[in-house]
Amino acid sequence: TAEPPNEQNVVEARLTCEVDVDRLRRNFYATSSCGVCGKASIDQLRTKADPISRSFTLSRPVLWSLSDVLRKGQAQFERTGALHASALFDLSGDLLHLCEDVGRHNAMDKLVGHYVLKGERPPELSVLLVSGRVSFEIVQKAWMAGVCFIAAVSGPSTLAVDLAREAGITLVGFLRGTTANLYTHPHRLD
Repeated sequence: TAEPPNEQNVVEARLTCEVDVDRLRRNFYATSSCGVCGKASIDQLRTKADPISRSFTLSRPVLWSLSDVLRKGQAQFERTGALHASALFDLSGDLLHLCEDVGRHNAMDKLVGHYVLKGERPPELSVLLVSGRVSFEIVQKAWMAGVCFIAAVSGPSTLAVDLAREAGITLVGFLRGTTANLYTHPHRLD
C-alpha cells in the first residue's frame, strides 16, 4: 500500500504588499542552525515581544519524566535513529503534541505550526522539550509563541541563555534522568 503524502513538510507562503522585505533581508551566508546569525534579529525581536512574566511551577519529578516520554513518542526516530523532536507537555507531564524532523529547528517550526494551523497559540501553561541543543533561534521561536519554559536533552548556546534570561523564559539543559542544568528563571521549577 502506498503511504499518504507527507503534508507536514509543505509550506505555502503568500506575501502582502505591506511586508517590508528589505527589512528582513540578510546579506550573509547562514544555515538553519547558525546561532550567531541570530544576533542580527535580537533587536527585531525586542520590538515585537515583551518578557514573559507568567508564573507557575513545574515539579522536579515531572521534569525528570519528560525526556522518557519524548523518546517513547518519537516513532520516526525509533525507525531511523536520525530525527530531532520538539514537544509540548502540560504541567502534569502529559504529552500535548510532538513533532519530528531531520532538523531541530524544523521540528520546532512544525510544533508551533500545529497550533497556528488550528488558529491557536501553544497553551500558556506548558513546557517545551527539544531533543537537541537549544539555539538562540529555538528560544526566539518559543518566545514569539508565548512558551516560557524550555528544557533540552543537550546544552544551550550562550546567546540562547542570554535571550532566555531577557525573555523571561526558564531554560533547562542537559536533562538526563534526574539531572539537569538550570540556566535562567529558576522560580518556575519546584
